[in-house]
Amino acid sequence: MVELQEQKEMKVIVFQLMDKEYAIGVDVVQSIEKLLSITRVPKTPSYVKGVINLRGVVTPIVDLRQRFGLEMKEMDDSTRIIIVSLEEFEVGLIVDAANDVLDIPLRSIEPQPEVVGTVESDFISGVAKVDKRLLVMLNLEKVLEPIKRVSSDER
Repeated sequence: MVELQEQKEMKVIVFQLMDKEYAIGVDVVQSIEKLLSITRVPKTPSYVKGVINLRGVVTPIVDLRQRFGLEMKEMDDSTRIIIVSLEEFEVGLIVDAANDVLDIPLRSIEPQPEVVGTVESDFISGVAKVDKRLLVMLNLEKVLEPIKRVSSDER
């Protein structure tokens, strides 16, 4: 009975950028951190803010607002870094706020509409309607593609 339940829902972390809510699966999220001291790295794209030393692991940090071409905002007490792990690769995502953890019924996730607004549609895997909320489901593979390439080049 439990196995059926797991297939019908997806557990996600919901976070905020400007006035929109985004979601990524908890299976890739390692931790959510308060803003830490970021060391700038030369010759990286402008949306790569630098690296942090998180419990002995040097982790690149990406400002999602800048990555999506959204207007910049001063970081504050609600700013969070979501540490995600894809394959052998960890990266931190700077978001305005990390709101909550939700179970989204898979049937409520729809393919992305043709026009989603400011975020490049390549970065979006779908849209989930949960109660009165609309959650933009991120395709982390696409969002982090250039960073992943750079880090694998260094190996």
